[in-house]
Amino acid sequence: MLNLSNLNEIKIDLKEGTVWVQAGATLGQLYYAIAKKSKVHGFPGGVCFSVGAGGTISGGGLGSLMRKFGLAADNVVDARVIDVNGNILDRKKMKEDFFGVILAWKLKLVHVPEKVTVFTVYKKLDSNQNLLQKWQNTSHQLPDGLFIRTVVQNDGTGNDKYVLMFFQALYLGPVDELIPLLKEKFPEFDLEKKDCFQEPVVDCSNMSCIRKECRESSWIGSVLYFYGKRTNEPLEKNYFKATSDFVKTPIPESGWEMTQIIMEPLGGKLDEISESEIPFPHRKGNLYNIQYLVNWGDNSESISSQKIEWLRKLYKKMEPYVAKSPRSAYLNYRDLDLGTNHDYYNYSKAKIWGEKYFKGNFERLAKVKSKVDPNNFFRNEQSIPPHHSDSLRRLDPMPTGPHQDVLSFIKIISFFPSRIQ
Repeated sequence: MLNLSNLNEIKIDLKEGTVWVQAGATLGQLYYAIAKKSKVHGFPGGVCFSVGAGGTISGGGLGSLMRKFGLAADNVVDARVIDVNGNILDRKKMKEDFFGVILAWKLKLVHVPEKVTVFTVYKKLDSNQNLLQKWQNTSHQLPDGLFIRTVVQNDGTGNDKYVLMFFQALYLGPVDELIPLLKEKFPEFDLEKKDCFQEPVVDCSNMSCIRKECRESSWIGSVLYFYGKRTNEPLEKNYFKATSDFVKTPIPESGWEMTQIIMEPLGGKLDEISESEIPFPHRKGNLYNIQYLVNWGDNSESISSQKIEWLRKLYKKMEPYVAKSPRSAYLNYRDLDLGTNHDYYNYSKAKIWGEKYFKGNFERLAKVKSKVDPNNFFRNEQSIPPHHSDSLRRLDPMPTGPHQDVLSFIKIISFFPSRIQ
């Protein structure tokens, strides 16, 4: 095995407005390197800064800047990839569509204001159903410089348990610009300029239990704000399972009885890009993405089984309310419950989960795999098989020797080089 964490070199060219980042670098390392060089440049990746850049970009890369600038993958300029024969290729050498292992990305930097605003507004769900319905109907239509995601989760203990929802937002501008916009679009937040220059405001004297917090920040500060960690706070060890959906019509009030989910609005720049432009297809027509998430600290078999089963029940319960034909999923929230290759690979079988991740792009990706890696050398539990594998074919044993090094800690990618910027 080869651990790519040491392949983490980052080279920034502000004059060109690009950055080369090796696949083993984390998003945190990438963001920190950009922030050291410039206060007015950023990159539209996710907010979990311990995630590897090589993998998250190849899966799409949802994040708080996506409504303004698109996904991380929408901002790829070039790549260095190793093919099944061990050749290292760039965009020019790999020609059209390609399958391989990513070694490094060349990315387009985006311009961000020197000062942005972040805020969170907390509400009890039972007395604010109308506000959640409004968010579902309008969050994807807001100005693309305003990103408001919603988290719904159980809170409280004993007889005081309730469902809490909070609206967490990034605005690409100062608070003086944000407040008038919110008064027009979401007066229910009751956010005022003074809230951004004092300690969080808590008012639990009424049933809505309002808590507000707001601050101006740099772009890199907004990443830390969304992740919810202080710079000197260690990452705890825990275990989790996640899965996902995309929503095309608002979920009715009856669909929120059993919840622990993160909802991120789409729209904006995402609507301007064709679903066949890159493998990520979840574009115009989708209101928002859902991530279902459960965490636990005790990795005993009984606790793990209990938590995983809870998430599976929630996922099944939500089926009537989300995108259908196929029910969609986000590749970077990989869920093996959707199906796996096991000891065999078969195109028809792989369509079960492949079309959830890639929709109509799945067939094209499989045809690329047939051309570039016909013997399915690069594979994992949910990898895309060659298109010609209509009959079940048993997988050969995992290779040994030097080629084995590229199979474990490296993201196997499939993308359309002719479509990258």
